[in-house]
Amino acid sequence: MSLQIRSLVRADGELELSLVDVPVPTPAAHEVVVRVDAAPINPSDIGVLLARVDAAALRGSGTPERPMVHGKVPDAALAGMKARIGKALPVGNEGAGVVIAAGAAPEAQALLGKLVGMSGGGMYVEHRCLPAAQCLVLPEGATAADGASTFVNPMTVLGMLETMRLEGHTALVHTAAASNLGQMLVRACARDGVPLVNVVRRPEQVSLLRELGAAHVCDSSAPSFAADLTEAIASTGATLAFDAVAGGDLSSRILQCMEAAANRDAASYSPYGSTTHKQLYIYGMLDRGPTVLSRNFGMAWGIGAWLLPNRLQAFGPQVTARLRARVAAELTSTFASHYTGEIGLAEALDPAVIARYARQATGEKLLLVPSRGR
Repeated sequence: MSLQIRSLVRADGELELSLVDVPVPTPAAHEVVVRVDAAPINPSDIGVLLARVDAAALRGSGTPERPMVHGKVPDAALAGMKARIGKALPVGNEGAGVVIAAGAAPEAQALLGKLVGMSGGGMYVEHRCLPAAQCLVLPEGATAADGASTFVNPMTVLGMLETMRLEGHTALVHTAAASNLGQMLVRACARDGVPLVNVVRRPEQVSLLRELGAAHVCDSSAPSFAADLTEAIASTGATLAFDAVAGGDLSSRILQCMEAAANRDAASYSPYGSTTHKQLYIYGMLDRGPTVLSRNFGMAWGIGAWLLPNRLQAFGPQVTARLRARVAAELTSTFASHYTGEIGLAEALDPAVIARYARQATGEKLLLVPSRGR
């Protein structure tokens, strides 16, 4: 048997997190079974795990070996969860480990004994069965910790750059830029020669990104933020932004600064603003409050949602394969991930530990190691 974390929302709005026994699967022809050695705790994983429940209000029960956690889903959020009511969902978008069993197909057999990164959900488990095509063989010398985050952050970074090129932009603005993903984007843009404007929330985050070589870092808490951001956008020519915050007025402020930069060299006045198209994509929800727009950035703009799986489907299999190959080649350089600690499956259901990773604080990313404590 294999231990797995499950997240259940009952009809009355009660959230129940638990550890359950599941059979170690037998792989079909094109599948492999991976012993999961490491899996990151990403914001998207926390969203599924906690179902919008306030981490500070969670209650623990059960035993140290088989803990359970309970909470109350807000009524406003429960209305949008009809499809998951009564279903104990597996959690964890990605992970890494060793292939211990493989189906008869050549592509599955070729992975037997290999250390792989993988995506496909349900990674907070001791053993995961999935199609061989969803595995990425890690380079020689890499560890499971190195390869645990081969999908969500690296492919998001490369997906952003691919979107930029396909839509005809030449530079980017990125918020929450001190995150693991943000640091990857700094390195990837430097390698590719893409001008990047980084938006952070604290002075120490400015120093962090400067040390990585970032040329443009703007602190949204500084009184000079609007002027600093406008100057950085004018310097880089950035007309595309990716916002991980979503709530509040940050998206609006970015578009305003883009408009101000575009109007610096305007030859004539138009009541409709500049003709420079400004595009902002929301790809995260660090702030779940309303997105507030103050319409003073002209009429040449767009705001939309950006989701990695949807983009990869639009890019097609050839582009996706090219991006994945780059992740493997630059796994311990451009796409290196950093963790501040490791936790086991049971520890991951300790309310105090949940409160720690639910903060999603910069520099506080935890790595789940299923064998820890077993």
